[in-house]
Amino acid sequence: MNRKPKNILFIMFDQLRFDYLSCTGHPHLETPHMDALAAKGVRFDRCYVQSPICGPSRMSTYTGRYVHSHGASFNGFPLKVGEQTMGDHLRRLGMDTWLIGKTHMKADDAGLNRLGIAHDSVIGTRLGECGFDVYIRDDGLWAEGPDGFYDQRRSPYNEYLKAKGYEAENPWLDYANAGVGDENEIASGWLMMNADKPANVREEDSETPWLTSRTIDFIKEQDPGKPWMAHVSYIKPHWPYIVPQPYHAMYGQNQILPANKSAAERDNAHPVFDQHMNNIIGKAFSRDEVRQTVIPAYMGLIKQCDDQMGRLFRFLEASGRMQDTMIVLTSDHGDYLGDHWMGEKSLFHECSVKVPLIIYDPSPEADISRGTVCDELVESIDLAATFIEAAGGEVPDHIVEGKSLIPFLHGMPPAKWRDYAISEFDFSATPMSVNLGLKPRDARLFMVADKRWKFMHAEGGFRPMLFDMEADPDELHDLGDDTKYAEVIELMYQRMANWARRMSQRTALSDHDIDQKRGVSRRKGILLGLVDGSEVDQELLVKVRGKVRQNFVGGPDKDQ
Repeated sequence: MNRKPKNILFIMFDQLRFDYLSCTGHPHLETPHMDALAAKGVRFDRCYVQSPICGPSRMSTYTGRYVHSHGASFNGFPLKVGEQTMGDHLRRLGMDTWLIGKTHMKADDAGLNRLGIAHDSVIGTRLGECGFDVYIRDDGLWAEGPDGFYDQRRSPYNEYLKAKGYEAENPWLDYANAGVGDENEIASGWLMMNADKPANVREEDSETPWLTSRTIDFIKEQDPGKPWMAHVSYIKPHWPYIVPQPYHAMYGQNQILPANKSAAERDNAHPVFDQHMNNIIGKAFSRDEVRQTVIPAYMGLIKQCDDQMGRLFRFLEASGRMQDTMIVLTSDHGDYLGDHWMGEKSLFHECSVKVPLIIYDPSPEADISRGTVCDELVESIDLAATFIEAAGGEVPDHIVEGKSLIPFLHGMPPAKWRDYAISEFDFSATPMSVNLGLKPRDARLFMVADKRWKFMHAEGGFRPMLFDMEADPDELHDLGDDTKYAEVIELMYQRMANWARRMSQRTALSDHDIDQKRGVSRRKGILLGLVDGSEVDQELLVKVRGKVRQNFVGGPDKDQ
């Protein structure tokens, strides 16, 4: 039986917290299928995304590069033409690379036009889809307001619902993400007071089962002899927080964990933190009734996701694909859910910037690590490097800034691993930056985290934030303005400076390419610095010595 990972199934859930799985310690939420995958593989316990916002986090994961390198630093900011993604790297290795679900990518239309690349050509389509070939793309946010749709593309999911008999121009909005009110009115999921109602959609027609079905369809259609990578990207448990029955009633208020927050966080709060605590989302999640309504629905969404993983994994087992397919399960960021007086994501507390990561490798070399937990600092950019190595390639480390995790899967961890992880947040497009009077280029945050300390630098002249993760694992006491920690803060600034000086933009040539060029120019006739030629091998002078064929300057050897 072949147990080499011929295929890669890369599963991402949107806004799934690292601690909302039973295998990561949630006391009430049952996720037996994700837990079973962890028991077959490795769970990475310190995986940080490179931005706590959907778009830039995903662009880093897909390119294997920091936000600082690829530049798509907020939702709707284009990924510039020229950035290579895991699709480009894997395709060169003979592995087709497909998208099933969400990317949140904005295409660089201006760049395509500048280069004269047709948007509907194969190259143009791939550049507009993060390097993937598209089986189905559905970013899953079909919100609609007075000025039209949030997303202007066609929604395959909406078309599916219409075909199933849901009568509306936008059944995503009217059915899949809304319940039924007391007067038979639409109870929109955008209003969190409605989160305890079941979504007005048959469970099998809701978003998560729909995407699982499309994934199974995709795998059935693949040529068994041709390797593939499929990025299966679910929209849930991302808001709107509403879930179909029976999942809407599986969890109660007695199963909600207390909010991780302290009144001390509001005292002398960092100005950027203060803005996020006091924005409309932070204020909403500071209300007990909001948490009591939303969190059971969020848990129900996760339970539905896990049940669909059970369905998908049973299909893989029955079809024989579990034996030759690497499976990766992760998220693009977490969710505050009222912790630290906040909702959504945005800053660098663990519940926002740390994500679950489980990797199952079917190969015999991975038998040694099955069921283990890795405590090393991992970044989401490591996945691109991991996939390249799994596909038999050599990681082009002048382009891909992450590191392959294969050594951890095969029980041979590197002697030297990273000492710290980096994340970034560009909040220039938000009301919070306007409230602080910041220019767009100053509305930027950087996180440096090691196994003990978490540090945040804010551009714009603000003090840093600092947390001692050993003494204060709940991150409730900001030490950023305490002079006793000046040495730690200086260390973090040194690390940030070292990181900023990394080689990140010279992507056209590798170190190996440059090594091969060293000295070649002399063999091509460039002989700078020679006095009489004795300084070099005489072979290099063969083209610059010899008899003159014609003399145009005069002298004793002038041709007669």
